[in-house]
Amino acid sequence: MLKSMTHTEDPFTPPDPRAARRLRTHQALVRLTERHATGEHRIRWEHDRMPMPPLDALRRVTDLAAGSAPPESDAPTVDRDDLTAALTLVPWARAEFDQLEAGLLQMSKGRGMTWQEIAFGLGLGSAQAARQRHDRLRQRTDT
Repeated sequence: MLKSMTHTEDPFTPPDPRAARRLRTHQALVRLTERHATGEHRIRWEHDRMPMPPLDALRRVTDLAAGSAPPESDAPTVDRDDLTAALTLVPWARAEFDQLEAGLLQMSKGRGMTWQEIAFGLGLGSAQAARQRHDRLRQRTDT
């Protein structure tokens, strides 16, 4: 069965994997928001069509699937597609968290904290481990 073509698709041009990934990520976020958002996230979705942030969507689905959060009375149960959607969001959420951590490390150094103090805060055993973590985060967030 042939997939129907939209006016923007060219059958002779290879698809852009990054564009396809972005679209799938957005679709995952919309799916999880539509099915499982509560409270302020539900209100923002219903009024502004603003989906949940990726980390919040991951947390919500994980909590529902684990049984550690009560589902809304009329909400669907978490299904395989919800879990797939949540897995789709993991790289996005990880990138956001990496940026947050890298920024926090920069601010800590900028406010005079030593690598040893930063290592203690992160639960690491040495100043060297904290510096290496910072370097790895910087490499990941710079790309």
